[in-house]
Amino acid sequence: MLIRLRYGRRLQTYLKIGACVLVGLCYFAFLFRESLNAYEHRERVTAAELEADSAEPSKQQLKLKRQQLQRQRILAKQQEQGKATTGGNASAGSSSPLAGGAAPPPPPASTLNPVYEYSEELHSRTERELQRRSEHLAAVCDRYKLQEKYPPNPWEFFISPGHNNLVWCNVFKAASSTWMYYFNILAGYDVKYLQRTETQPLELARKRFPRPELGELMELLPSALSFLFVRDPFERILSAYRNKLEGNKNTFYKALGNKIVHRYRRRNLGGPWPRCGPTFEEFVRFLIAEHAAGKRFDEHWAPVYSFCTPCSVNFTIIGKTETFQRDSEFIIRQAGLESLLLGLGKLPQRKQRKIGNQARSGVKSEALVERYFADLDRSTLDQLLNIYRIDFELFDYDYRRYYDMVHPWSMEQTTSASESASGVPLPVASTSTTPSIASGGHSTQGQR
Repeated sequence: MLIRLRYGRRLQTYLKIGACVLVGLCYFAFLFRESLNAYEHRERVTAAELEADSAEPSKQQLKLKRQQLQRQRILAKQQEQGKATTGGNASAGSSSPLAGGAAPPPPPASTLNPVYEYSEELHSRTERELQRRSEHLAAVCDRYKLQEKYPPNPWEFFISPGHNNLVWCNVFKAASSTWMYYFNILAGYDVKYLQRTETQPLELARKRFPRPELGELMELLPSALSFLFVRDPFERILSAYRNKLEGNKNTFYKALGNKIVHRYRRRNLGGPWPRCGPTFEEFVRFLIAEHAAGKRFDEHWAPVYSFCTPCSVNFTIIGKTETFQRDSEFIIRQAGLESLLLGLGKLPQRKQRKIGNQARSGVKSEALVERYFADLDRSTLDQLLNIYRIDFELFDYDYRRYYDMVHPWSMEQTTSASESASGVPLPVASTSTTPSIASGGHSTQGQR
């Protein structure tokens, strides 16, 4: 009897355990099915959004064309009114010897871009300035025979063959975010999609404009409208430092920042170490050491002549960030893209800071150059100039002003003090003013 009772209880226990396991399996199967349904629904929604985005550019173009036609109608009415007023004044003043019967010239045609009033005079002045830049660059290239030392490098080029063979070399930290935005518009992305997407603009652009082969680039260049934008070389590397390394806030570059701090920070200086990230002086010392070792530079601080190779690629237009709005409008008009790009404006300020790699403080780097370069001495500036001097000369920037910002003493004084304290001589680079060609290149990483 006891055996039967025990056996019955054990059987009940087994049945209960089996029932619990079965219920658990059913529950997990239900959850898995719901998760699978949710995933499939999300995929369908994503596919629908992509289809809508691919169909949207035509609507955007139509909208822009309608706006352009409205502006043209308004402009035509204003010109008719102006002519009527001018004709009345001319007829009234023809009897007066002071008037002479001469009518004032008509007002210049208004541009789609509200920043500038387009005119033939402005166009001619811009054209002359761009021609002067090209001639200056060609003279420097011939002087140092840079065509032979730096063959064409297609890595950072974008080619849009459907828009009059527009060719652009992307120089990071030289107002590249706006033209990356423009090329994404040319690629067919909707403006609203570009404003809300979390995908990096470079990644979006490379999906539609893959990196060209050298043969493809050289074949298109003679008939293409090719251009790049440049910036004062030292302002550019300062902008890269502030955005990528200062404060160790950029997660992708945090490891590099820690590496620079461990290698170049003097621990007896005190203060936070290394969470605060490298100082600008430590970053400059890192650049000098990397250049001396012949290592490739990250694309954000690589010299422009080493990856855009302007001496081997005969660029049609050399734009500058100092005249960015004027030069960009000239390029857009030369390419015949007024209806597509002019009048778009820029992205919202919040979005510009997010995708344009702007410093979080919002203060432009050119306003802070003197403060950061005050931490350098003359010898360090000489070594840094050896890396970027060709860029200074190619694009006609003045490097001499930086000597007024740095310490008046040279590295030799600091070196002798360090040797007396440690007994180990420190290497001192030559301060020769002869331009040296940097070996900096580009990395294979994208814009971050």
